[in-house]
Amino acid sequence: MIGNPAELICRATLFDEDDCADRRVLAEYHADRQIEVVDRWEEQVANIRRLLPAPDPQLLAESKRWAFYPWRRTLVSILGPRGFRALRLDRNRNLITAAEQDRLAGLQIGVVGLSVGHAIAYTLAAEGLCGGIRLADFDILELSNLNRVPATVLDLGLNKAIVAARRIAELDPYLPVVVETSGLSADTMAGFLNGLDVVVEECDSLDMKARVREAARARRIPVLMATGDRGLVDVERYDLEPSRHILHGLLGDIDVDELSGLSSRDKVPHVLRVLDATRLSARSAASMVEIDETLSTWPQLAGGVALGAPAVAEAVRRIGLGEPLRSGRVRIDVADALDHLAEPEAHTDACRAAEPCTEYVEPPASSDLLGIVAAAASRAPSGGNSQPWLIETDMDSVTIRLAGERTTTMDVDFRASAVAVGAAWFNARVAAASYGMLGPVELREPDDSSPLSAVVRLAEGSDHDLARLYRPMLLRESNRHLGVPLPLDVERAAALSAAAAAEGARLRLLTEKDDIEQIAAIVAATDRIRYLTPKLHADMLSEIRWHADDFSDSGIDVRSLEMDQSELAGIQIARRPDVMKMLAEWGAGTALGNYSHDRLCASSGVGVVSISGQALSDYARGGAALEAVWITAQHLGLAVHPISPVFLFARTDDELQQLSPALAAPLRRLQCDFRDVTRTTADDVHVLMLRFSYAPSTSVRSRRRTLAVVSD
Repeated sequence: MIGNPAELICRATLFDEDDCADRRVLAEYHADRQIEVVDRWEEQVANIRRLLPAPDPQLLAESKRWAFYPWRRTLVSILGPRGFRALRLDRNRNLITAAEQDRLAGLQIGVVGLSVGHAIAYTLAAEGLCGGIRLADFDILELSNLNRVPATVLDLGLNKAIVAARRIAELDPYLPVVVETSGLSADTMAGFLNGLDVVVEECDSLDMKARVREAARARRIPVLMATGDRGLVDVERYDLEPSRHILHGLLGDIDVDELSGLSSRDKVPHVLRVLDATRLSARSAASMVEIDETLSTWPQLAGGVALGAPAVAEAVRRIGLGEPLRSGRVRIDVADALDHLAEPEAHTDACRAAEPCTEYVEPPASSDLLGIVAAAASRAPSGGNSQPWLIETDMDSVTIRLAGERTTTMDVDFRASAVAVGAAWFNARVAAASYGMLGPVELREPDDSSPLSAVVRLAEGSDHDLARLYRPMLLRESNRHLGVPLPLDVERAAALSAAAAAEGARLRLLTEKDDIEQIAAIVAATDRIRYLTPKLHADMLSEIRWHADDFSDSGIDVRSLEMDQSELAGIQIARRPDVMKMLAEWGAGTALGNYSHDRLCASSGVGVVSISGQALSDYARGGAALEAVWITAQHLGLAVHPISPVFLFARTDDELQQLSPALAAPLRRLQCDFRDVTRTTADDVHVLMLRFSYAPSTSVRSRRRTLAVVSD
């Protein structure tokens, strides 16, 4: 079989322009007026230079090659072997990754029977699922074959294996293709099968089907088959089950030699068992009755033949990559599928969420001071709008207790919750001061009821600086519009820093474009980690309220994300855990950080609030400072957008490991980069980051749980 002269008329001859001998032959071909020359090499070079990521320089340095097709008398310029493969298969990514493509290139596949097998062999070559193909068929192409074989009248009279091999050579002249034009026999079977990784069997003869399987089983080679009727796909994993009965045991105990001696009529019961007559389509079953009466042979359609090719290709891909694929059979029935057409949903979830709905109305203000102060506390910001607090009142005080049951993965040791409690505490102080009733205030460390409590006592007392923030405090909101990065003037910057300092914290304000872009890149990378870490991804999705009928009194209304239609469509994909799992496996998903990256780059400034001390009470003081900065910024006409990098509340390597076990190392590097850009040290405890810009009003305000004040 190897070196069969038939191969000379179905294989391209390759030439290298850097080879002296090849250049002489090429000169002769170029001078021959009977040879057509197709030279689009420069176009191919331009296309390969545009690949993402940029190709290896060594790949670009490959010399120009030529492929001569004697049956066409045509000379075609092509890239070198590595460049040709990279460019031709580029559009496979990431349905098949580059690494997977390299693994699959090690496969050797044999296809027996090149009527149905033609489409399969071509698909395997087109998808780059192997590094070599062997084709076997003794038959010639006839006009009656052109109802299903993707050939032309120019191919009539040629061996079917030659026809398929030529077509594959014109697709990829570098792919080795071996042909056996005498079909398979006892003499050629071993030579054809030895060294193969997969056999695709598409013979017409039942006894040849059996012989191929017996020989493949002896060599532990899996066998695949597809038939056109109702999309039958058959898998026999002899590599995993070397003692498995051929054809799933459907032939019974009959010996293969005995089978070959049966007449066509006597083979019918065995054929029907193999094909499962009860599951044949009505047209195929009825046609069997007419064979040798009004039909000369078994009918097949091009569509059915074509359907088998992608199914077999998927099976080969799974075998080659070691993915799950067991022995058995399945039907991919197009006709049945078309009988079950259904109307698609009119809108995706995100699009529905973006439509107008009943607007949230703030509850009426309380008439008593305790209620007013408690309501002000409840308007504080919190991660994911989780509102991790329980508000209690007694005769003369309001107490805000940290509700640990509302924690999330990023809320390491309740630090984010403590920040929220501190912000609520600040709001309560502002409300009390506005009524001239700001008494003693305190933060209490853990007790039996809560890890942290913040208390505001009502007694005669005033604080003008706090009191003037009451109305701005009630109007404070998260504004996630893209915004316009107009310069942040010195007066506003000073006011923001003073607001943080008044609460014992520091504000590191970044206004230089380079600093902001570095922060944007860091946060985008942490967002990618958030999406690709299952528990962080689940937490994030649980925060978002998607539907008009799901706008509850906590969480983030999807409309408040201020996404455009393209971003809303993209988040539908980003919601899927299976997609995130795949991106994680590929080491991909950079675009998952685009939302934060684009908004940060459109900022007038980025502020990082930090404190000294690591107790929950310290984080609460930081939360009070955060709220003071936020209220002040919005009062000065700035749009404020809170951003929490994944690492924000992690203090140790172990805590980073708990956040994202698979991506803790890059998370640690990003945390260090963040400190470098913000010029903060390990002693600076980060509370939150705020981006400032100039933007239109928000589309919707965040809701709050109905205030159920607990009174002592």
